[in-house]
Amino acid sequence: MGDLLDIFRSGGWLMVVLLVLSFIAIGIIIERLYSLRSVRIVPPDLTADIEVDVYRGDVDQARDRADTDPSPLGAVLASGLRHSGLQREVIKEAIEETGRHVVADLSRYLTLLGTIAAISPLVGLLGTVIGMIEVFTVITSQGVGDPSVLAGGISQALMTTAFGMTIAIPAIAMHRYFNAKVDRLVVDMEQDALRVVEIIRGDRA
Repeated sequence: MGDLLDIFRSGGWLMVVLLVLSFIAIGIIIERLYSLRSVRIVPPDLTADIEVDVYRGDVDQARDRADTDPSPLGAVLASGLRHSGLQREVIKEAIEETGRHVVADLSRYLTLLGTIAAISPLVGLLGTVIGMIEVFTVITSQGVGDPSVLAGGISQALMTTAFGMTIAIPAIAMHRYFNAKVDRLVVDMEQDALRVVEIIRGDRA
């Protein structure tokens, strides 16, 4: 534990900035892992239940079921059902418009996560540059008589870059994972809504 504290202190005040960024990134990742669970976004029985209502000819019941469901899938299905009597292009546009709102909600905090992934290495590099400036200041004032002092200073300077990359790599990976998952979920929801509308219109058996 003492060694870790020494390493942390050796990086200077920018290590505090990086530590805060790491805590924010971890918090976002945990929150999004919980919020983007498929069972919460796309309830497994909702589309099937609505299709049963539609096959029975009870479109009002299907619409009420979609309206009262709190999931994003419910919102997309409700949009399609509300416009089911219009032209297919209009229905598709309405579903896609709702899908865009859903994407905005599902993508919450992902911009911040991507920003942290982008700036963490830069903050680390800034710490390294500051550290190297300090090393050359020592060289200017004391010369290079003690290589161990210079080696230690360079090691400390590189510490912030290492920590910054340690934050950025998983943040980038999770940011891309979450974006891909959001895109996949929205496409699935839009396809489910269009399928239900096609059943109502008699375009699908």
